Amino acid sequence: MYAIVKNGGKQYKVQEGDILHLDKLGIEAGSEIELDVLAIVQDGKLSLNSGSVKAEIIGEGKDKKVIIFKKRRRKDSKLKKGFRRQFTKVRIKSISA
Repeated sequence: MYAIVKNGGKQYKVQEGDILHLDKLGIEAGSEIELDVLAIVQDGKLSLNSGSVKAEIIGEGKDKKVIIFKKRRRKDSKLKKGFRRQFTKVRIKSISA
């Protein structure tokens, strides 16, 4: 059994025990949250917008730095930026249809 959940404009395919990096939620570690469910597949049967997915928050952190570099030729114009996505680490505890 697996579920399709939505968080922060992204969709994730999850099973029990999976660990996800969601957008930063600002909730303390050890607490439980319930994710928005789009679909659940159980024994080959699809059910839409029904059921629940409960997850436990493990902690928060930052991803690796991504460098954005733009250069326009013959213009002496350059732009360099860095970006580190902040995330909340979550473990899927249960999926119920």
